[in-house]
Amino acid sequence: MALKIIDDCICCGLCVEQCPNDAISEGDPIYVIDPARCTECVGFFSEPQCVKVCPVDVIVQDPEHVETQEELLEKKKRLHGE
Repeated sequence: MALKIIDDCICCGLCVEQCPNDAISEGDPIYVIDPARCTECVGFFSEPQCVKVCPVDVIVQDPEHVETQEELLEKKKRLHGE
């Protein structure tokens, strides 16, 4: 499943640099994660890097975008041509 950023985001921007899929962008008023691009870092890292660096723990599972590990891997392949 994709991740999402909740309203308590402090807009520090640390998560943006960590995303291998360029799924995170500045929204209004907080950063947002594009569920079409978020793979939870599957195929890149053992854990989502945005969650790892977030100083306020505001990146959570998005129940509206549930995906299996296999679906996330396929998305990664589609995005990166691998």
